Amino acid sequence: MIEVKAIKRLENLKEEENLRFRQFLKMNADPDKLDRQFKELHNKYFKIYDCSKCRNCCRELGTVITEDELDAITKTLHIDKEKFKKKYLEEDDDRYKFKTKSCQFLNNNNCKVKKCLPKSCKDYPFTDKEDRLYSMYSIIGNASICPVVYEILEELKKEYNFK
Repeated sequence: MIEVKAIKRLENLKEEENLRFRQFLKMNADPDKLDRQFKELHNKYFKIYDCSKCRNCCRELGTVITEDELDAITKTLHIDKEKFKKKYLEEDDDRYKFKTKSCQFLNNNNCKVKKCLPKSCKDYPFTDKEDRLYSMYSIIGNASICPVVYEILEELKKEYNFK
């Protein structure tokens, strides 16, 4: 298992290699097969890693929430919706994003809104979704944040005999 403290350093060492791997996949991978591989590896590594011990994504990525999610969150936290919006959020088209990068719901590695987690949080790092071949830039970026994504990329390189 990769330590969260080491993930950014490790990914910085692999960034150029990962960009070459992305290009290799674009030229050689079957998109459907790659999606299956990602999903299998996603399931494998999320059995090993415990997100609640990491929460690096909560510290490093901004969360976006919809109006419905905002309603659920403010109700769960017993906070006035308008005050919450003014203090923490910016409007972004038909949803909201936090003014700060670090999630406002994280408290000592505990998520205060676990019961009504926004979809963007539930779905992260998106490695079990379709069309992974066409989102490799974001996957490579997420490898510097999420140990699972880093592990998946390294295992895929082995499966494809990428050097």
